[in-house]
Parts: sequence; structure tokens; C-alpha cells
Amino acid sequence: MTESPRVDYQTNPTQYRHWKLTFDGPVATLSADFAEDGGLRPGYKLKLNSYDLGVDIELNDAINRVRFEHPEVRTIVVTSAKDKVFCSGANIFMLGVSSHAWKVNFCKFTNETRNGLEDSSAHSGLKFLAAVNGACAGGGYELALACDEIILVDDRSSAVSLPEVPLLGVLPGTGGLTRVTDKRHVRHDLADIFCTTSEGVRGQRAVEWRLVDEVVKPNQFAARVRERALELAADSDRPAEARGVSLTPLSRTIEADALRYANVTVEIDRSKRTATFTVKAPRGTQPKTLAEIEAAGASWYPLVLARELEDAILSMRTNELDIGTWLIKTEGDADAVLAMDAVLAEHKNNWLVRETIGLLRRTFSRLDVSSRSLIALIEQHSCFAGSFLELALACDRSYMLDLSNEPDKSPKIAVGELNFGTFPMATDQSRLARRFYEETGPLEAVRAKVGQALNAGDALALGLVTSTPDDLDWADETRVAIEERVAMSPDALTGMEANLRFNGVENMATRVFGRLTAWQNWIFQRPNAVGEKGALKVYGKGDKAAFDWNRV
Repeated sequence: MTESPRVDYQTNPTQYRHWKLTFDGPVATLSADFAEDGGLRPGYKLKLNSYDLGVDIELNDAINRVRFEHPEVRTIVVTSAKDKVFCSGANIFMLGVSSHAWKVNFCKFTNETRNGLEDSSAHSGLKFLAAVNGACAGGGYELALACDEIILVDDRSSAVSLPEVPLLGVLPGTGGLTRVTDKRHVRHDLADIFCTTSEGVRGQRAVEWRLVDEVVKPNQFAARVRERALELAADSDRPAEARGVSLTPLSRTIEADALRYANVTVEIDRSKRTATFTVKAPRGTQPKTLAEIEAAGASWYPLVLARELEDAILSMRTNELDIGTWLIKTEGDADAVLAMDAVLAEHKNNWLVRETIGLLRRTFSRLDVSSRSLIALIEQHSCFAGSFLELALACDRSYMLDLSNEPDKSPKIAVGELNFGTFPMATDQSRLARRFYEETGPLEAVRAKVGQALNAGDALALGLVTSTPDDLDWADETRVAIEERVAMSPDALTGMEANLRFNGVENMATRVFGRLTAWQNWIFQRPNAVGEKGALKVYGKGDKAAFDWNRV
């Protein structure tokens, strides 16, 4: 299956083919009605509400529309518009004809989208209720698991299931195994039965096993879903009277070797297999009051930046598989970045500012889980300050130019208060806490320098950068480091980076992105899944899978 043409992560409700989004006061309903002939690639049909990457691109957009355009919404009901089927999960035939890289990137994005539901529930007062009104299998159940609660129709046929192991020889790829145990607290032996049988569990047994929260008879189902959605909404602080912000299309130019936005540029050097991301600081007078922020709307710099950077990361991850090293640069006035951070901190309890911080948080987290080598280059005219410092802290290494002989020209970095927890990683740690293993001494030394412009020597002494070459050594040292990185095995680098980036603290999200994803990555390449007679390949063809019975 070819992975061209280019995948575009930008869409809007007028272009949706798979989801219907409706509003009724504090409750929005997101109905799955996937177009069978609406696959992102040829070679399969999205039958029985089975999904592909295109479906999840729309889902991600729809959730963002609710976050920003409908502040009055406090609960999103996720349900189906089709009869007797909620969602049958990822389209098996799509997986069967996809490359390994496509499958892995697909799973990563769907993981991020479902983690985003939980992020909004935890931080933004937006609750999610899965109204499972039909068969709910595989990734469909994983979508329900990402919601705060699950109500299942008790119609004697609708069931929840994770049939990947018995039917396909792979794992539930979007966090299902982890959420069943860590989130739903399904007993280990019951989870074992559930995940090794294909027929699923329905009715009261699904409640007893903690697979769902309620089962409701069909004639009472709609009323109970509405009642529970309103109960969840009652506990939210999202403002009923606020005016939403329309997410207008991004200003973006796509070139053969570049992506250009208003505040982000990505330039690709194909001969060196590198991409240089340059993030630009705010320019000109920026809003300071809530009235000014609301008036700016979708053009408010932090919101625009978050949307542009997210689009650039997603586009590069999916469309440029050979570009394995990303060089991260910033450009502009560090004081302008710190002033932006001060506005974010002052108004953090306002719904729009809170949602913008949330989008920045999730976007920075996309960097952490990208299977790319990340190297920060801190040069003259850089502005790695405050929230922009997160870009460097996310990197595997950071090089800072030392111009101690010319202090007026020397690049500086600055730590801000927002670096201590406003933009946590998936581990719920700040990147500073991760960097210093939460050791009190180093963290207090860094906190003592909040707001100060730190030169290369200061930054190195505090442990905030990796290396500080002077102007004579800068070009050679950074060139050698980048060339060495590019020459290494991308598989080994992906495994190494993921392990080193997520040291220490582990939680449900890291187990989804780490343990579960790593195993699925391996299983996706094994003959038992994708060989000529592998379970994933023969599914639906009437053939029986032929397994290599060696346990490895």
C-alpha cells in the first residue's frame, strides 16, 4: 500500500465524512456514521463503523471545535448513528494492506487523540460519556474506554470486546489493555478471559466485570444517556455564557522541502535527512487583558502557535518518514515570550486561556513521543525562554553557542515559572523534574534563576544544556553530532530515545505509549501477524492463520 499522497491533518465540520456533531445546551453529541467509501487510502471499505486515520483526523478536529468554539458544552456524548453497531474498531483490511510505518503512526495518533479526551476531562472540565448503542469492538471499545463513563444498551446482542488477540494475532493498539486494568480496574483473570475471547461481554456481566458503568434497556437508553450527560455537566466549570472562538484555517504554505506558517517554519535537507523547525517569538503589541484576548480570538498568538506547531509535527511524522533528525531552533525576543507566559499565568483560570494552555501542553507532548531524534540549537537571536524552553527540554540533546568573549552577542536562555508544571509530559512530570529526577538540589538551583537571562556558562553549570561550543568549534561540533546521529540505526534510536525520555515516573499514559506500543510495534512485524499466513493478513479471506508456535 503506497503512503502517498500527502496526509493533511487540517479539516473542518463542513468537510466531515464520518462524524456528525450536534449541540443541545451543555451537551454535544458526536455520532459515528463512517462513510464506507470514505477511506483515506484505496483498497478497503469502512464497513460497520470501522475506522482509519482519516476518521481520527476528523475526531481530533471535532474535539478541538468543542473545546474552543463551544465553551458552553460541558459533556460530549460519543455514540453511533448506525443501527446495531457502535464502532467495530480499526479497519482490519486497512491494517492488512498498510506498511509497518503507517500502522505505527496510525496507532500513535489514535492514542494521542484518546489521551486528549482524558486530558480535557482532567484539566478543562469537559467530560465524555460513551453511549454504546450497538456492537462495540476493538478500537471502538478503546474509544469508549477513553471516555469518563460508558453506558451500554441492554438489547441482548450489543457487547463490548477486545478481539485482537484471538482474531488478528495482534494487541488492542490504542491503550485497551492498559485502560482495562489501570483505569477500569478489571480483575486480572477476568481481563484475561475478556481479551482472549472474540464474542465479548454484554448486559449485567459487563457491569459486574467493570467493563462498563451501566446497562440500560433500549426504550430507556436515550433518556438515561441525556440524564447522565447533564449530571456530568453539572460538575463542570466551563462557562455557559462565553462566546466561542472560531478556529479559522491556518495560514500555511506547503513546499517540496518546507512547511511555512506565520510563526513556525520547517525546512527539510533531504541529503542530510534532517528537518529544521524554527519557532518565532511573538512580534508587536500583544493582548494583555481578557477582553483583548477574546477580541483577538483565533488570531491570538499562543493559540495560533499551538495549532501551527501541532500541524507541523503531525505532518512531518506522517509524511516524512526518512527525515529522522529534527533540529529545533527559536527566533525572536525572549522578553516577548516571557511576557506571553505572564499573560497565560495571570489568566490561566479563564476558559479560553486554559484551553490554549491545554493545546500547548498536548502539542509539546507530541514532541516527546515522536520517534525522531530531537536536537536543540541555541544560537544568536534564539529565544529559548519560558514556554519556549520546553522545546529545548524536550530534546535529546541541546547545544548552546558560547560567546563569552562577546557577552552582548551571546545567546541566552531563561527559565520561567511555567517550566515547573504548566506543560507536563505524559508522565505528569515537568520536563525539568524529569531532567533532574525530581532531585531537590538541582531543581532549587534552577528555580533560583527564574526570569534571569542565562549565558552558555550559566546554563551548562545548571545542567540545562548538553554542550556549549564556542564560535570556533560550533560548526564542527554540531555538524559531527548531527551526522553521527543520522548515520545510526533508526530502529535502535527510536527504542533508545523512548526509554531515555521517559525515565522514572510511570503512569497509564506512559504504559500506553511505552510498554503497550513497544510490544505492538514488535508484533506488527512478526509473521504470526503479518506473514503470508499471519492472522492479520488472512482475516476475512476464509483461511486459517498459520502460527510459528515458538514462544519468544
